[in-house]
Amino acid sequence: MTTTQNILFPVDFSKSCVAMAAYVKRAAAIFGARVTLVHVFDLYSHDGFQLYVRPLSEVAEEQQNLARDKLDSFLKFEFPLVECPRILSSGDAAAQIVQLAKTGRFDLIIMPTHAGLFRRMLLGSTTAKVLNDADCPVLTTQHAETISPRQLEHREWVCAIGLDADSERVLRYASQAAGAVHANLTLVYVIPASGPDLPVELDLEERLQSVKRQAAIRRIEELQSAAGSHALVSIAIGPIRDMLIEAARRLRADVLVIGRSPQSGVLGRLRDLSYAVARDAPCPVLSV
Repeated sequence: MTTTQNILFPVDFSKSCVAMAAYVKRAAAIFGARVTLVHVFDLYSHDGFQLYVRPLSEVAEEQQNLARDKLDSFLKFEFPLVECPRILSSGDAAAQIVQLAKTGRFDLIIMPTHAGLFRRMLLGSTTAKVLNDADCPVLTTQHAETISPRQLEHREWVCAIGLDADSERVLRYASQAAGAVHANLTLVYVIPASGPDLPVELDLEERLQSVKRQAAIRRIEELQSAAGSHALVSIAIGPIRDMLIEAARRLRADVLVIGRSPQSGVLGRLRDLSYAVARDAPCPVLSV
């Protein structure tokens, strides 16, 4: 059974993190989970001139004390210190967050993405590295500064479903997590449309799509049976990214669940399509 009891909230004191607090509080409320804040700072981020007048150890200690004071005072009303632990770490932000999530046995990481028109802008971010390397699910959104979470009573989840073997894992997680928070779950499978330059006759294209639709329905039934899921199913035809985003918008989804590779590997857990969905979705994206 999928449970979410411990949420890790990495903070860098940015406006995006401040705005993300509402989503973290919503997730903690519906899951009944505890939130831990973590800040990773550069131990040796200082004016080089300081090294000429003060020992390195003294400068580093001062940096640590300043970071601790800033962390303890950040969002202290939203996340009281007596209820929400705060962890200070130094080094590479993404590596430290991933390691802490693993050793601390956190069930979910929640952090904002940085808005941008190009994939490379997301690839270079700490969030992208966490998405690639973290073992636990990661909830991201780039809309925290402009869109507030819906009321707690509104719980609509959408899960992007494939037909491969790993889809059962994604579906099982989405089904159990949605069930735990009493959310309505809709599965969305997209049949890619033939390219406009392909010489396919209209009636043949329609027959091919019908065959693909029936095959998808049978396979999704098998996956739902194996995962113990009874979610509604929506099948769309068109560009995968556009259809998933449109489905999330049409269904007024609170969360869009997508799958990541179970192994990080050389290429990372996410692929181009997953990056595009995480970047452009109209709601938070839960990558599992």
